[in-house]
Amino acid sequence: MIRFGLLGCGRISKRHSELLGSGQIEGARLVAVCDKVKARADAVATKFSVPAHDDLNEFLARSDMDAVAVLTPSGMHPEHAIACARAGKHVVVEKPMALRLQDADDMIRSCDEAGVKLFVVKQNRFNVPVVKAREALDAGRFGRLVLGTVRVRWSRDQSYYDQDAWRGTWAYDGGVLTNQASHHIDMLEWFFGDVVSVHARATTALVKVETEDTAVATLKFRNGALGIIEATTAVRPKDLEGSLSILG
Repeated sequence: MIRFGLLGCGRISKRHSELLGSGQIEGARLVAVCDKVKARADAVATKFSVPAHDDLNEFLARSDMDAVAVLTPSGMHPEHAIACARAGKHVVVEKPMALRLQDADDMIRSCDEAGVKLFVVKQNRFNVPVVKAREALDAGRFGRLVLGTVRVRWSRDQSYYDQDAWRGTWAYDGGVLTNQASHHIDMLEWFFGDVVSVHARATTALVKVETEDTAVATLKFRNGALGIIEATTAVRPKDLEGSLSILG
């Protein structure tokens, strides 16, 4: 039995707490939650009858906890993941893993030094169409890969960014590429492999935030294939498309 704690009880914690707290994942259960806003921690803890913490050190000192799901704002993932590792806890961190490459490297090194495992949430890899496409790729049905494209044409208006002060900031959130499009970019790399060069443009089109809400990029992969990323949260009035195209 893997005993999980949740660090961060915001919006994304709903799914994690439901799965772990109600026994939907065989071999895993929820044992504690933590959030600096005690009311948030109490709400989740009460629902699933587990202890609530608002002090990180106290939370990580628990001896009945094997792993921690880090569900805090993106810019806080590195410090929290490293703290969990140093406390001897395995780490499951929500996307994006980090907002800067150095931070991601520090997280990996800290987990290696502590002898704990580090996982990044990439649930879209388990979507049935993606699973079937990957099976086709592994079977060689695409032949030589030529072009891969991901499109994220979603709607996030000002009210979305105004929900929390950290949204749309460089320090804690990043823009459409690191937030909304991170799963699609991961899938593109998962299918096509390492990227050797990138050209990109970005703009903030329709909302008042620090980061970009619209971006395009062209990629060249090590295997010679080309790639395209198109990502925006400036579609109105509702989400239009989230897709992966593979040509070979």
